[in-house]
Amino acid sequence: MKHVQILLLAALPTLATSADVAAATKPNVLFIAVDDLRNTLGCYGSSVVQTPNIDRLSERGVRFERAYVQYPVCNASRSSFLTGLRPDQTGVTNNSTLLRDKLPNVVTFPQLLKENGWHAAAFGKIFHFGGGRNAELRARWMDLPKSWHTAQAYRPTELGQRKLAGRNLTGDVLKWCHWGMMEGDDDDQPDGQIATAVIERIESLGDTPWIIGAGFMKPHDPFVAPAKYFDHYPPDMLELYRDPADISPAPPLAVGFGTFGEEFSKFTDHERLEFLRAYYACTTFMDAQVGRLLDTLDQLGLWERTVVIFVGDHGYHLGERNWWNKNTLFDRSCRAPLIIAAPNASRGVANGFVEFVDLYPTIADYCGVTPPTGLAGQSLRPILEDPSSGGKAAVRTIVTRGASERGDSIRTDRWRYTAWSDGSRELYDHATDAQETNNVVDAQPEVAQKLHRQLEVGR
Repeated sequence: MKHVQILLLAALPTLATSADVAAATKPNVLFIAVDDLRNTLGCYGSSVVQTPNIDRLSERGVRFERAYVQYPVCNASRSSFLTGLRPDQTGVTNNSTLLRDKLPNVVTFPQLLKENGWHAAAFGKIFHFGGGRNAELRARWMDLPKSWHTAQAYRPTELGQRKLAGRNLTGDVLKWCHWGMMEGDDDDQPDGQIATAVIERIESLGDTPWIIGAGFMKPHDPFVAPAKYFDHYPPDMLELYRDPADISPAPPLAVGFGTFGEEFSKFTDHERLEFLRAYYACTTFMDAQVGRLLDTLDQLGLWERTVVIFVGDHGYHLGERNWWNKNTLFDRSCRAPLIIAAPNASRGVANGFVEFVDLYPTIADYCGVTPPTGLAGQSLRPILEDPSSGGKAAVRTIVTRGASERGDSIRTDRWRYTAWSDGSRELYDHATDAQETNNVVDAQPEVAQKLHRQLEVGR
């Protein structure tokens, strides 16, 4: 395995501070966080995207159909679910703010286990990498040494940087917006290296309890993967999403804004298909790495003592409202995949609403450690033991636009209501409009008023 850029802080696991939790009974936690992954997966009903390994994890555990992030951008979302706090509590509402600069003493869930006798290691992107330009700053972004004993980041090998085909879809205006069929095999790309490193660490730890973060980078841009994964998606098998002709215009702050919106509006269907194909290829590449981890749990007989959590850090648009990114308050951006397989838990599908702030108390619950007070979520253990047991009545997500503008959104079983700081309002009826294309805020003033009050109470 070759990794060009590595950050490593080696230390012995700290001594247990919860004497009532014997080491032999401490479950392992495999936390698989995937970057920019929408829930267009086989197990979520897609007949196009090939994700056989995520699908088999779904068959072993509980698939949450309606799991929602608290902020649909990487850093803010991860800072939220790693602390169990909402973005208004963390103060992290962008991709440039370091969590510890806002909350220097907050205890993250890997830190909680680390301080109670678990070996804690992160491979790839669990915390947002941010703008670290040197080892010291990158270590702070990865939250070393507070949350982890070790943490590593990876880059493609020289072979893996050679492009067989691909291009930037915006003429380099958006530097991130390019795709590539790359030379080499899986371990020539960071996600393959991450899988290899996770497997090696699991194999080396024996009976030592561990929490390991496997932070896969794909399908996040740049949309590059070994060339063989593009073969799964011949262009003629792909179909572009089309907004209905009578779609309600979105408020200015909602979608289509800035340079992103300007460039997306220039896409031809050929470019849209290139984007879609590359995103799907990257998804299947990532799925193959998940499969390697699941194979390791099989081979080592670890399922009965390991909690496996699979999450996408937020959703993603692939052409809905002509948007090819995240950072909106539509369902497509706020809703994300969540699958959990835990010892003695049930298998099935949970249709109730859950939020990503619920992950921290769930991990603490299964590991038998006491979480900090004031967490925003609640343990999902009752739903894992009985997927039909329900969920929350509503879930909330926010975004900010620059320093002064903001949107707050609430999702109930029937409605999505969004209020923007410029006075714009949106209301979508999911009973008839799952794609949120018809804004009925003027036709349903009483519903909008009621949901607005709920948003105000929740802030």
